[in-house]
Amino acid sequence: MAANTGGLTAVAPSAVERPSAARLAVAANTGARPALAANAAVSVRGLIRGFGPKGVLNGVDLDIAPGEFVALLGPSGCGKSTLLRALAGLDRDVRGSGVIRVPDRVSVVFQDSRLLPWDTVLGNVTLGLREHAETRACRALAEVGLAGREKSWPHQLSGGEQQRVALARSLVREPQLLLADEPFGALDALTRIRMHGLLRDLVTAHRPAVLLVTHDVDEAIALADRIVVLDHGRTATVRPVAPQVGSAADAAGHEALRRDLLTALGVHTSVGTAIESAAGAAEAAARPAAAGAR
Repeated sequence: MAANTGGLTAVAPSAVERPSAARLAVAANTGARPALAANAAVSVRGLIRGFGPKGVLNGVDLDIAPGEFVALLGPSGCGKSTLLRALAGLDRDVRGSGVIRVPDRVSVVFQDSRLLPWDTVLGNVTLGLREHAETRACRALAEVGLAGREKSWPHQLSGGEQQRVALARSLVREPQLLLADEPFGALDALTRIRMHGLLRDLVTAHRPAVLLVTHDVDEAIALADRIVVLDHGRTATVRPVAPQVGSAADAAGHEALRRDLLTALGVHTSVGTAIESAAGAAEAAARPAAAGAR
């Protein structure tokens, strides 16, 4: 596996790796840097990024296992999107250093679906594909619930449908790493919950490693295997997420995790916790309806 060091980090592709259930912890940002993790889909060491005199990332270390879903939380300006853009190779105009290793096949989904308005749904999904493009695109659109909408235009779709097309466009390429920068932030609450279920199903089927940037604690808990909190450009908190089985003990554990994450994000009031708890309860109540709607 190749990696780059020194200067402004370029994204170095690794060899194809098979999915694994292993968890790889985020390394501490103090002392000597550990070596890049040999079996990780993503391995980052000492990542520094800045814009002009302003520092954004201050020595971030991160590993993501093949098939693992990691959610990245943090206040605005802490470097979440900067880290995602570094992994995507989209940060050429910043100063920085560090080492990054990512897989060969990387796809990105943004908050804005970024569909080409002058092309059809099918044309947007086949963009850049060479072999069996139409067959693969139709299959991907069926996976996201848009079979029969291939000839529609982006302006004829709802916001949720546009994001479904964006997901199809990303997953049709069978990425080993899916980077998602607040992909559901502009959607209404019910549509967002439905999209959570869809994303879980797609990730289970395709098994990419995933890094999701979000401000939503409940979204992170609902989707991720592990949650990383950034603060002032450094890793502040790392928490695993237990599978949601439905018992009272599971609910209590997730409520404790929510409070822990809110504290890490600087929300210490009982009002803030109550708001987040109510949001979590609303999402849990809506999941059966959302599942039935898919």
